[in-house]
Amino acid sequence: MRTQDYPVAEPSDLLLAALELANDAVVVINDDLRVSHLNAAAERIWGLDRAQMQGCLASDLGLKNLNGNENNSEITIRRRDGGRILASLSLSRVEAGGQSRTIAFVRDITSEIDRRERLALLNLVADETNRAVIVTDPDLKTVYTNAAFTKVFGYSLEEATGRKAGDLLAGRCTDRKTLARLRRGIRTKGRGDEEILAYDKNGDEVWLSANVKAFRNRRGRVKYLFALLTDITETKQLRSLQQLILGALADEMPITEIADRLCRRVEEIAPDVVSSLLHVDAAGVIHPLGAPSLPEDFSQGLEGVPIGPNLGSCGSAAFLGEPVLAIDIDTDPRWQPFKALPLQIGLRACWSTPIKSKDDRVIGTFAFYFRESRPPSRWHQRIVDACVHLGALAIERKEARAQIAQLAYYDTLTGLPNRARLRHLISEAIQACPAGKQVALAFLDVDNFKDVNDTLGHSAGDELLVEFAQRLRAQIQPDDMLGRLGGDEFVIVLPNRDATEASVIASRITEALVMPLQIGTKQVPMSASIGISIYPDSATDIDTLIQQADAAMYKAKEAGRSTYRFFSADMNRLAEQRLVYSAALRNAIANDALSLHYQPQIRTVDGAIHGVEALARWHDPVLGEVSPGKFIPLAEECGLIEQIGLWSVREACRQMAAWREAGLDIPCVSVNLSPINFQNVTLAAAVAEILGEHRLPPEVLMLEITEGVIMNERSVAIETMNAIRKLGVGLSLDDFGTGYSSLSRLAQLPIRELKIDRSFMRDIESNPNARAIVTTVLRVGQSLQLTVVAEGVETEGQRNLLAELGCEVIQGFLYAPALSPAAFGRWLLEHSARQASVMLRHIGRSLSRQDESAQASTFNAIAARTGIPA
Repeated sequence: MRTQDYPVAEPSDLLLAALELANDAVVVINDDLRVSHLNAAAERIWGLDRAQMQGCLASDLGLKNLNGNENNSEITIRRRDGGRILASLSLSRVEAGGQSRTIAFVRDITSEIDRRERLALLNLVADETNRAVIVTDPDLKTVYTNAAFTKVFGYSLEEATGRKAGDLLAGRCTDRKTLARLRRGIRTKGRGDEEILAYDKNGDEVWLSANVKAFRNRRGRVKYLFALLTDITETKQLRSLQQLILGALADEMPITEIADRLCRRVEEIAPDVVSSLLHVDAAGVIHPLGAPSLPEDFSQGLEGVPIGPNLGSCGSAAFLGEPVLAIDIDTDPRWQPFKALPLQIGLRACWSTPIKSKDDRVIGTFAFYFRESRPPSRWHQRIVDACVHLGALAIERKEARAQIAQLAYYDTLTGLPNRARLRHLISEAIQACPAGKQVALAFLDVDNFKDVNDTLGHSAGDELLVEFAQRLRAQIQPDDMLGRLGGDEFVIVLPNRDATEASVIASRITEALVMPLQIGTKQVPMSASIGISIYPDSATDIDTLIQQADAAMYKAKEAGRSTYRFFSADMNRLAEQRLVYSAALRNAIANDALSLHYQPQIRTVDGAIHGVEALARWHDPVLGEVSPGKFIPLAEECGLIEQIGLWSVREACRQMAAWREAGLDIPCVSVNLSPINFQNVTLAAAVAEILGEHRLPPEVLMLEITEGVIMNERSVAIETMNAIRKLGVGLSLDDFGTGYSSLSRLAQLPIRELKIDRSFMRDIESNPNARAIVTTVLRVGQSLQLTVVAEGVETEGQRNLLAELGCEVIQGFLYAPALSPAAFGRWLLEHSARQASVMLRHIGRSLSRQDESAQASTFNAIAARTGIPA
């Protein structure tokens, strides 16, 4: 260790005092390597008294290699209490009084090392993330970037340091308004979140999701700006493009509208291009589909033009089957006959890519036009790759449309006209019906078809339907029309037939179906219930004719099946009754005449209340009590169910607030909503407003949904559910087990609770299958960490069995029916008193042995659990 020799005088009192006050430890070591002097800081570092340290060997203090060559080093010091610290050691040799001494200066650097290691770790983490990080000073000059920043934008840390972030990332198409909005957010809120177009080192576009936060010093001044940049070029822009076009395809939108949407969206995400989509038919002829930013005469000039090797970029790309780039339209030989118009509107380059079918046939082209002579960028390539795929889907659908249309109008199983085609046939029969003549419409439903499917399987059911159709066809005339509405429902249209002729045909069909059908080794009976309506006697429009024949068919079923009935005016009473009830329901909603009753949900572990379910009730002054089983379906048919759902949420929250004000502790209220409610994108905002109005925390509200809400993948329901969960409001999947939700789908849903349908409760004690289903639902809920609520619990046996199976919450008549708010308040007090009584009996013996203070604590615990004052 290198030493330094300094001629010094004996230490003065002043020098000793200064050393004593020094923050760093000072240890003086004699030539015999023993400690002769030390200061207070040395005592603190080693945790030893001065008397213990003086005279001890320096090596005992961890001071070794005092004659080495290093003047500064880092050592580990073992303290008296067993702890260890890291310290920096600096040695100096001094000569005084003819003696040579070594002075060790020791400083505790444990926290400094910790900070150094944390910084190294943070740098490692920052470099491992796939999101770019940039840190700037208040003047936006870069002070730090991570490895992902280099990967995304191409700038190394050395290249970026000292340069302004805007100079690194902004470009000619970067939206200045977005930048201004970002700066305004940082200035006013200390943070900003925006999506913005940026540029990398090579000038290629990169769409970013920028999350910027200001870090301030103790005086509140901005010291650094931290930005987390996510490359959303592909994930946001391309996926939104794909969703837009796939949605349009699913909605059967005309291809010209699809092409227009495709090009417009492309030009939104790549503002420096003009795009076009062309169709090339089997004969190699061009047909423009979409080019909204090109002059109409430019596009239409290509209509009917055959492809060729020297036909601009598009015709050449289609002919060659490979992309064609004309960097300069003015000089490109393939553009010479056609260059005047694009040059006139400021287009200087064109890049066209062929679109190919699954069999590798060119069926179109997708082209980018540029306003300057340039090749496409990496971003352009990614867009075109997506558009070529989407264009292929659209064009292949166009080419296959005739075949699809044929399939769309005929049932694939029986070969009969389907529902859509039947409407055309009925319309044609009515329009062709001479004055004074009639058209009979027979609605047929296969009797007991569900039993065949359930017992013999769907293949047997299909065989039955095919045979059924063949027997029907054999009983009608060539001018008669037979079709399948769907499932086990068929329709026969009998042009120019009156009721007498229709009854003869219906009787003949009934007789033809008498002979059983042999399916495998089984003799399957076959019959149909037939309802008949007559045009124009019964109705004059298609929908009413079908509805009336359907109503007559149900009368035939009520009469014992295997027969027929004609529609009569008496059957209109049901329709008239529906009108009366729907009008009364509208009036009840308008006048706030509905009410909510509340059914308790009880925890099985301790009998405490888990929450309540709010159930709508309707008492009409004229109609009396109308059951939910009647008015809820009516509300769905009349388009009132969404209003009822939102009213229920508002009323339940009002009641919860009232109970809380009265001192009743109800943890949560569940409200049933219709699938229609979840199709409304404003639902989450409405719920948040209601909770705020009543000053309720979001966790007190649970919204119940059915499996039907989540079946439509393209609906907005899932987005609405996610928005509601972000509020903190719970979601419960009602009647679980009765639908067709897959477990994989269930695991992705933002739900907090599963409800077992009451239909499984009836047989749970006696039916192993019902018990197995309930057990499965419970295990699913437990594995997904969901609360499981069993509905319809009516007996102690059911309660005990559910408790054994691990069901956390039960609900049903065993505890209480749905009660009015006042009745529920009384029930809750009685239930709490019973709970307290049970608890007291359990702890009575131990309580008798407790002193007064312990008794008081026990009573307080009981009060907390039951809601009854101690």
